Amino acid sequence: QLSEDVERVSENPAEEREGEMEVHEDSSSVILPDGELGTTTPSLRFSKTCLKNVFSVILLFIYLLLMAVAVFLVYQTISDFREKLKHPVMSVTYKEVSLYDAPGIAFYPGRARLLSCKHHYYDHIPPLINPGQPGDIECTTQRINYTDPFTNQTMKYALVVQGPRDVKKRELVFLQFHLNETDQDFSAIDYLLFSSFQEFVSSPEKAKFMKDCESSYSSWKFSGGFRTWVKMSLVKTKEEDGSETVEFKQETSVVNYIDQRTKPRSDQLFFVVFEWKDPFIQTVQDIITANPWNMIALLCGIFLALFKAADFAKLSVKWMIKIRRRHLKRTRQVTNHIS
Repeated sequence: QLSEDVERVSENPAEEREGEMEVHEDSSSVILPDGELGTTTPSLRFSKTCLKNVFSVILLFIYLLLMAVAVFLVYQTISDFREKLKHPVMSVTYKEVSLYDAPGIAFYPGRARLLSCKHHYYDHIPPLINPGQPGDIECTTQRINYTDPFTNQTMKYALVVQGPRDVKKRELVFLQFHLNETDQDFSAIDYLLFSSFQEFVSSPEKAKFMKDCESSYSSWKFSGGFRTWVKMSLVKTKEEDGSETVEFKQETSVVNYIDQRTKPRSDQLFFVVFEWKDPFIQTVQDIITANPWNMIALLCGIFLALFKAADFAKLSVKWMIKIRRRHLKRTRQVTNHIS
C-alpha cells in the first residue's frame, strides 16, 4: 500500500499541484483568525507523517533484528552439521532368528582327552552314567594342527566342535574331558569361539583359517572339577568401509561337580555346556544423524528470509526518503504561500 501511494503521488504531481492551488485560492478568500493559517492542516499532516516515519523505523529495526537472527541460525546450523559429521552416533539393532549359523568351538585340550560330546534340548542334561569313562561322541568334530600365529614356531593342537543352532528348542552342547595327570596347581582348558563352523569345514586352508581366528577372537578358559555353563550372544559390527566383523559375548556360570566315584582319583574331569543366550543377533553400526537435505532446506528458507528482509528494508528506506521529500516540498509551499 505504501508503494502504491508513492507511485500514485509520483504519477499525478500536476493534479496534486492543481489541488493545492485551489485550496490556497479558497483559503485566501476566507478570512481566518491570526495564528490559524498554516498551523491546523500542516500540523496534522506533520503528525501523521511523523508517526509513519517512526513506525517505519521501528519496523526496519525489527527486520534488521530478524536478519541478525537468521545469520546466527545459518552459522549454528553449519556448525552443528560439521560437528555431527565428526561424531557419528552408535546405532544398535536386534534381529530375531529361529536358527543360528552353527558356531565353531575350538578347544586346546593339551594332554586332556575328549570323553563324550552330545547335543541336548530344552536344557535337559541327563545324569552321567559312567563319569570319567569314554562315552558317545555325537558332535561333529575336526582335529587340526597349526603354528602359533604370534610366535610362528610352536605347534598348536586344536579340537574344533560344531556348536548349537536351534535357539527355539534351546539346543545345547555338553562336553566331558578327562585329564589323567597334570604338573600344574590349576588345570584348565582354553577355548575360543568363531562365527561359522561351516566356513571352517569348507575352507581350503584350515590352518590359516584357525590362525586368523586366533588373531581376531578372544580366548577363554574353563576349569577342571566344575561344570561350566556358557551362554553365548552374537554381536555384528559394521565398519565405515562396509566390512562386517563378528564377535561373541558370553555369560559364564560355574557349578561345583561332586565326584561320586567309588575310588578316590587323582585325575581331573572337565564339564562344559554351550548354548545360545537369546534368539537376537545384535548389530552395531555408526550412523551420522546429520541429514544434508534438511540442512539445505533450512538454509534455503533462511536465505529467502534474508533476501525478503533486505528487499523490504530497501523499499522502506526509499519510501521514507520520498515521504521526507514530500513533507519538505509541502512545507516550502506553505511557507511561500504565507509569505
